[in-house]
Amino acid sequence: MQPALFDASPRYTVTDLTRRLRFLLESTPDLQGIWVEGEISNFSRPSSGHVYFTLKDAGAQLRCVMWRNDVARLTFAPTDGMRVEAHGNISLYEAGGQYQLYADLLRPLGEGALFAEFLRLKALLEAQGLFDPARKRPIPERPRRIGIVTSPTGAALRDMLNTLRRRSPLVEVILAPTPVQGEEAPPAIVAALQTLNRVAAPDVILLARGGGSIEDLWAFNDARVVRAVAESRAPVITGVGHETDFTLVDFAADLRAPTPTAAAELATPLTRADLQAYLLQMEQSLLTEIQAALEERRQALAWHESRLRLLSPARRLQGDRQRLDDLARRLEVAQARGLALTTERLKSLESRLGALNPLAVLARGYAIVTRKSDGRLVMQTSAVLPGDDLSIRVQDGEFDARVVGK
Repeated sequence: MQPALFDASPRYTVTDLTRRLRFLLESTPDLQGIWVEGEISNFSRPSSGHVYFTLKDAGAQLRCVMWRNDVARLTFAPTDGMRVEAHGNISLYEAGGQYQLYADLLRPLGEGALFAEFLRLKALLEAQGLFDPARKRPIPERPRRIGIVTSPTGAALRDMLNTLRRRSPLVEVILAPTPVQGEEAPPAIVAALQTLNRVAAPDVILLARGGGSIEDLWAFNDARVVRAVAESRAPVITGVGHETDFTLVDFAADLRAPTPTAAAELATPLTRADLQAYLLQMEQSLLTEIQAALEERRQALAWHESRLRLLSPARRLQGDRQRLDDLARRLEVAQARGLALTTERLKSLESRLGALNPLAVLARGYAIVTRKSDGRLVMQTSAVLPGDDLSIRVQDGEFDARVVGK
């Protein structure tokens, strides 16, 4: 059917039509935030860092682009022929006139179901309290024994041993070897954790393995392994996969490290240099305490010495000697005072005696007359008769007399 000459149908330029189609695609909710699965082909990554590829299946193909910031979050290396699931928004590239998927997330096909199971297990175990932050224990600053649960042949073990040897060469390392991938891995990891706690009793345990897909790391999402980590007597540091990988054991562990090497670093927060500085500090502190203790002992000894000197017999003898000297001086003073008082009394008595001394009376011209016959004093004239012999005493002697009359 030929259009009429003056047909009123809408008219667009190529640019306007393409822009309108782009608007329609971007404004359709069912075409935004969708998952598309298919096989990668024509994968390329130019120097800009962006990624361009095609998703195809048996019936069609879809151009895809992923910007550099989203590429940096990829946990695997996409290649042609790999079946994947891409998440993003449908839009239209105006310059090329092609609709395409602007992908922001890419994962190997099958991870969707595993991720849903991951979320289900996470909710279940979290409800049981296995992820409670209150039950997490601090990591010792100076562990003497570190247990490692990992594959004995993996690069993760070599990285951890090199890190521990460099940072803390004196620490004792006990390896509990176990497979870290496959159906046999979960019970083996549980047994390794339990044996390590029971036999070696380490100060801290490192549970680690290198990176991989979600299927490779699935053993660390097993509920048995998560419970074994939560029930470990020693604190557990996990270092599973790369920095962008998260497993359920990371939530149950006491500390999560982005890589096995980082786990070894977190297990030895104090390096050899830190320990040397700590030892020097402790040495200085010990010397200071010893000097303070010695000074305290010196002061105590001096105090006891002074006390002993005060209580010694020599000090008591000195005191007694001084008191004896004081008593002797007091006795001398007392004796001198007593002698002076006695002397004064004697002088007083002597003066009084001298006043009563008959000889003193004789010195004034008096005489003492006694009868010679009987020595009696003659105090009255009636006491003598004429012819009696008398003895007369005067100041300077005696002489005899006879009564011739009265």
